[in-house]
Amino acid sequence: MNYMKSIDNFIQKNPKLKKLVHRALIPKGQARPRHWVKWFVNPLIHKRGKGTKIRRKTRMDVLPFNVFEIGDNCSIEDYTTINNGVGAVIIGNGVRIGISNVIIGPVNIGNYVITAQNIVISGLNHGYEDISLPISGQPTSTSAINIEAECWIGANAVVTAGVTIGKHSIIAAGAVVTKNIPPYSVAVGNPARVIKQYNHETKIWEKVN
Repeated sequence: MNYMKSIDNFIQKNPKLKKLVHRALIPKGQARPRHWVKWFVNPLIHKRGKGTKIRRKTRMDVLPFNVFEIGDNCSIEDYTTINNGVGAVIIGNGVRIGISNVIIGPVNIGNYVITAQNIVISGLNHGYEDISLPISGQPTSTSAINIEAECWIGANAVVTAGVTIGKHSIIAAGAVVTKNIPPYSVAVGNPARVIKQYNHETKIWEKVN
């Protein structure tokens, strides 16, 4: 592992070499790795746990220069896209990723998280401040998303860069999470707001004023 980090550091410090390696891994103008990378390189580098199923129609845009890990007994359903091109994607044990999700790193998903359908979880943002350039030509930024263990995220929700969703929280369908959600909370709306929290003393989910 230290040997791989040394190689990566060497490439990062040499812009021409970095560009050459990038072109070898990814066709120009695309995010998807070349077939030889998916078939021969990624299986040697990325960790996939026992009993984990990634459906055939999942789009795995994962590259060897960033981490992709998925734990034991997970499933990623068809038409989902996983992309670690700008940051690591780490998925714990017993996670269920629903149909047509988009997950763009850096993202860390804890154990036993469930996501429903058509969810976007993206640690990537595009700059827009310089109006002399198209947005596609401006710098990008990343900020890690952390979804802690046992969360449930409803259909069509969006989780934005830099957000942490606390343990055993529920994000309602269609919610847009732009700020941190405390553990044991129910959040709804755009932007998402907490409407319930679990009281460990009364053992009841109580409304938040």
